[in-house]
Amino acid sequence: MSGLLRICTAGSVDDGKSTLIGRLLHDSQSVYEDQVHSVKAASKNRGVGVIDFSLFTDGLKAEREQGITIDVAYRYFATARRKFILADTPGHEQYTRNMATGASTADVAILLVDAQQGVKVQSRRHARIASLLGIKDFVLAVNKMDLVDFDREIFEGITDEFEEILAGANFHAIPMSALGGDNVITKSDRTPWFNGSSLLDFLETVQVTRDLTALPFRFPVQLVMRPDREFRGYAGQIASGSVRIGDRLTTWPSGRSAHVKRIVTYDGELDLAYAPMSVTLVLDDEIDISRGDTLTAEPPHVGTQFEAEVVWMDERPLDPARVYLLKHTTRTVTAEVSHALLMNQIATVTVSTARPLVFDKYETNRITGSFILVDPATQFTAGAGMITNPVRDDAPVAAVAPVSAAERLALMARRAGSDAEAVEAVRKALEELLT
Repeated sequence: MSGLLRICTAGSVDDGKSTLIGRLLHDSQSVYEDQVHSVKAASKNRGVGVIDFSLFTDGLKAEREQGITIDVAYRYFATARRKFILADTPGHEQYTRNMATGASTADVAILLVDAQQGVKVQSRRHARIASLLGIKDFVLAVNKMDLVDFDREIFEGITDEFEEILAGANFHAIPMSALGGDNVITKSDRTPWFNGSSLLDFLETVQVTRDLTALPFRFPVQLVMRPDREFRGYAGQIASGSVRIGDRLTTWPSGRSAHVKRIVTYDGELDLAYAPMSVTLVLDDEIDISRGDTLTAEPPHVGTQFEAEVVWMDERPLDPARVYLLKHTTRTVTAEVSHALLMNQIATVTVSTARPLVFDKYETNRITGSFILVDPATQFTAGAGMITNPVRDDAPVAAVAPVSAAERLALMARRAGSDAEAVEAVRKALEELLT
């Protein structure tokens, strides 16, 4: 098995997330000897035995003092079969925003449940967040099974409960003891009734699908390139899909169309480009395109209102009476949100923007279906959102409105080679319009 797998942990506090990840890193020989010696020394000082595996991930001083995870701890490791990026996320409710950050880029979520305590409110909350963020594959790690004598009925009861919570998702339930290493790297003799694979074996073999090239073409324009009067290109990163020379593209929200004439990159020109490549597209017609516009091959949703799941991250509550900055791909607009939210709260809201956005549902496209809300006074990232539905069917837009006089003047000015030429072109156009 090849390829990179992004993983995040989730679950309630004290379910053993950091210990499990530490055990996984240690037993897969993914930590250096000096780290092992350091952790052993720290473990001895704390009187917790030979080695406290949680210290491999609890890197902040406050985390080690309190024995909890506060920030998202990222770890990179590899086996002979696969490479991994792992995010150990906090379990405390007040750090829910950190958990959402860690889960936002994950392919697989490891949901831990304490076999003694059962499914907690935070366990359900993290499962919901992971599902909202588009994760389809889950590991249900029923941890601390050694404390319940590896009771099969307890394991199956928790598994049955999560079948309802994660209805429609793919999940692999594993009875384990992170402290003892049971079913973490290899199968445990203490669970003869368990026929599934160990955690590492599952992570090495799970098939995840995130093929951006299979999605419709989306190209948010980041910069208009005009080094001289002969060249006009639109630079950015392909969010999804692919594009070839000769393809007919439409710029939104204006709805104007043209064909791809050239695909330019730093290493030379191409006949074909695909996500997530960064390219400069040259079209056969100088239509009016600027930063924040989106080029597509198929009509997307274009509108000013949509429903979204929002995770609020600011200590200052969301105020429906305030106007926020909404950043979506390369476009920034002002926006209002339908009702109030407190920090770490998650809810379905209606977002209204001052100017149209070009978007997809988050379940279809993570890039064009996500956004952040910024407090304009502090520039603090106050919330993160996943678009679920347009409020009204603003799109696809089939008809293209005729070019207005103002748009014609703007296009003439853009095509001019200098400021003087632009002034003269606009002057002549105004004379024609007024006579």
